[in-house]
Amino acid sequence: MDSEYETVGEISNRRVIAVGTTLLGVFCTAFVAWGFLGDDQPEERPVPTASVTYDITGTGLASVSYLARSAEGSATVEKGVELPWRKTVRVPLGKDPAVSIQLGKKGGQASCSLAVRGEHKQRATAFGSYGRATCTADSAE
Repeated sequence: MDSEYETVGEISNRRVIAVGTTLLGVFCTAFVAWGFLGDDQPEERPVPTASVTYDITGTGLASVSYLARSAEGSATVEKGVELPWRKTVRVPLGKDPAVSIQLGKKGGQASCSLAVRGEHKQRATAFGSYGRATCTADSAE
């Protein structure tokens, strides 16, 4: 063969290379587009929240549990908290904010209160050994 390119059957090497390059370009473009556009997961939007302030007055130590923003919407528990204690958190709209206190064996007296967006909602007091109190409010909507 005098030709610069060999032929394979009826197809030249030049044609095989051209078709292969074209197909490679098409697959690369499709792969890149899939990377940008192919995410089937809906975009997670931030959950609207309200500012909630939990306040516990008293002296000594207590266990405190309260609702704050979390994926599960579960309570956060802190043990051996030295009183007085205060925390402002974000609570998802539709969740009822709550704070609970439990005094230790020595007992005493402690009060909890909560405010949603700066508006006082409830106050409760725990007395005596292992005394408990819980403050809640309607949904933070």
